[in-house]
Amino acid sequence: MTELHPVLTEVTRRIAARSADSRRVYLERVAAAAQDGTSRSGFACSNLAHGFAGITGGDKAALRALRKSNVAIVSSYNDMLSAHQPFQEYPSWIKDAVRAVGGVSQFAGGVPAMCDGITQGREGMELSLFSRDVIAMSTGVALSHEMFDAAVLLGVCDKIVPGLLIGALSFGHLPAILVPAGPMSSGLSNKEKARVRQLYAEGKASRDDLLEAEAASYHSPGTCTFYGTANSNQMVVEVMGLHLPGASFVPPGTTLRRALTEHAGRRAVEMAKGEGYTPIAHVVDEKAVVNGVVALLATGGSTNHTMHLVAIAAAAGIDLSWDDLNDLSAIVPLIARVYPNGSADINHFQAAGGVQFVVGTLLDAGLLHADVNTVAGHGLNRYRQEPMLADGELVWVDGPGRSLDLDVLRPATDPFASDGGLRMLTGNLGRAVIKVSAVATENHVVEAPARVFTTQEAFQEAFKAGELDRDVVVVVRQQGPQANGMPELHKLTPPLGVLMDRGHKVALVTDGRMSGASGKIPAAIQLTPEAAVGGPLGRVRDGDVVRLDATAGTLEIQVSAEELATRPLVDFPPTSREWMGTGRELFAALRRSVGPADRGATVFGPITADHFAPVTHH
Repeated sequence: MTELHPVLTEVTRRIAARSADSRRVYLERVAAAAQDGTSRSGFACSNLAHGFAGITGGDKAALRALRKSNVAIVSSYNDMLSAHQPFQEYPSWIKDAVRAVGGVSQFAGGVPAMCDGITQGREGMELSLFSRDVIAMSTGVALSHEMFDAAVLLGVCDKIVPGLLIGALSFGHLPAILVPAGPMSSGLSNKEKARVRQLYAEGKASRDDLLEAEAASYHSPGTCTFYGTANSNQMVVEVMGLHLPGASFVPPGTTLRRALTEHAGRRAVEMAKGEGYTPIAHVVDEKAVVNGVVALLATGGSTNHTMHLVAIAAAAGIDLSWDDLNDLSAIVPLIARVYPNGSADINHFQAAGGVQFVVGTLLDAGLLHADVNTVAGHGLNRYRQEPMLADGELVWVDGPGRSLDLDVLRPATDPFASDGGLRMLTGNLGRAVIKVSAVATENHVVEAPARVFTTQEAFQEAFKAGELDRDVVVVVRQQGPQANGMPELHKLTPPLGVLMDRGHKVALVTDGRMSGASGKIPAAIQLTPEAAVGGPLGRVRDGDVVRLDATAGTLEIQVSAEELATRPLVDFPPTSREWMGTGRELFAALRRSVGPADRGATVFGPITADHFAPVTHH
């Protein structure tokens, strides 16, 4: 057996120690719910009758007689979003598969699924992060009928998978398995798409040119093929043991995709009873959480998971901190290059060896916990295997023992970089996250005068006017969770890239998000405390010298503490009257109660007074 890396062991130990009380309380609640057995067995006749009134035939008789396990299906299907459109057919497949192994399955509920690609730069993006917690609550509503013995969760993108998982963990006594839809086929290369975007930002390409490039990139059902939050979701949850082995990146519309979906239904029944009983609370433990972090770091995944993983862990009674991520990043090598951290897309990554190679090389290096529960059974070694069809039957075979393309995927013994490229910055401006896996070494340290903005639009106007054609640290504030829901700020990336290509030293500092799409730009993001709650970022002025040092892990403004503390605030987040339209007013309660980025930016506690600084709004 491979010896675990000592830092991995120590980080896992301290997470468990820090979480001892909250995890114990969570598991006690789970155990109490499990002892009740099938909750519907204790229903009054009227309650039970309502639960099976809408179904017919043998399924109805089975539920009425309380003879068979009942599997809930919770889905993010809609036919507007390419990643979720394939889910339309999944419930019927799952129902047939569950019925074939002696179970019953009901579609328990749908959850919202919004696309950051569609809402990017628009008001709807200000609801995106909040949608994760709405999805968690929607999952809770679906499962709250207590009719179920297990759950199958259909989701792919951004906030949807974390939301489904957080919701399912509130029903930790139920086995639950996540089912993806798979990526769309490769279209226009990511490198070419980025080139056209930058040309458009410089006024050297037309809107027709830009739309043609975008449509050639995002062109069919399935997940977008760059390595953003959607595909990071799949990587993380598979290595956490919540997908079937090899399920993440099998394309939609294939016989293998259908076979995996049907098998997920069968596994849900198997996990629901007897010796195979595997509740999700026993899958998502401290070791699984650390495995998810390692998978994220080793592959250069989305910075959104610095919040999502914290929130997911908290839902299981586990206290994960940014310090844990920082310490793990220092010892986890970067072994994948997938756009925006390379030229390959996720299909190329899969062809090079995919998740199975990642799991194998990290296990061999002592960088993953092998001794874990998964939806496929005990032990992460199962995830070295990949699925295939043999004579029409689903089987698992050993995955590749070596990378099939060393430009995309490398062994842990010969990585692209010695660390995960995700680092924490700390200084007199607060704490922030930076992703340096695609940032050139010479740009890891930037010291320059600040230029302050409160909107992406104001930044773009200054860029077009030539006001930023110099060394500059662009500060974009009032973009945090309490300010306006913490939208992603992707519209900043092409112009900042232009400034860098002109030879300027450029960095970004913001309390908003970038989702890992900052690419070559050194970007201190998710800064906390945010400006809206009185964080120091709110007192930065144009011309202040700011130093971002990703090597030392510091973020400093060269202004004395006394002066910074006495400066008046000159801008504020939108008032409730201003933060309206596109449904935003419906989320006002979440905006008021959301916690800071380093605690998961969630409305689910515990959040304490020291997370916030006082501020007087205009």
